[in-house]
Amino acid sequence: MTLTPEAVPATEPTPSPVPAKKPPRSAAVQPVLEQLFTLYPHLFGAEFLPLKLGIFQDLMQAHPELLERDALKLALGLHTRSTRYLQCVAAGKMRHDLQGLATESVAPEHVHHAIMELFCRRQARTPQDLGAKLRRQLIAAFESSGLTRQDYLTLCHSNDAGANLALDEALAERDQHLAKQDALVRTFEASGKSLQEFADMYGMDPRDVNAALKSLGRDPVL
Repeated sequence: MTLTPEAVPATEPTPSPVPAKKPPRSAAVQPVLEQLFTLYPHLFGAEFLPLKLGIFQDLMQAHPELLERDALKLALGLHTRSTRYLQCVAAGKMRHDLQGLATESVAPEHVHHAIMELFCRRQARTPQDLGAKLRRQLIAAFESSGLTRQDYLTLCHSNDAGANLALDEALAERDQHLAKQDALVRTFEASGKSLQEFADMYGMDPRDVNAALKSLGRDPVL
């Protein structure tokens, strides 16, 4: 007997095996971060510190049987991208080794990158314009670097047009401030007045005049 197509029993398609979902990276590396906290609470504890360059190799050498290479690499990546870690880098703290000893300064371009990354994260969460605070931070980072303007720009300018514009605006604001300070000091030095007399004449706080003197490398007036 020939079966018609309608009479042929339907076969259920074999379901494709559903691949098990991998846990999020943050969950996968959490045990490693907890190990690092236990081993080095001075680096990974309540307060984060910038890590010495080459800390990955140092950890692998110190704990070859405890730490797995790929998991450690992921854990350190997650740690160094965290907001708390970026905050300690942006603050210009020294890099530290496994013993908690300061080894070197964070490179100016790394400080700059941390400041910009933190700004982007914070600005994305608020309608308030945080540009003024950003410029103050960028100015402080530049002044702390001890570099010339050109050397600093060479290090910190990148392919990010927005970050470059923010830095240029910050340095332009600094130039304007220094120009005002210079004009104030020149006026004071030419006045022949005492510090208090000059401040009273212009309705200023004498400390502001001394701050202007200090910013230009002059000795403050006692």
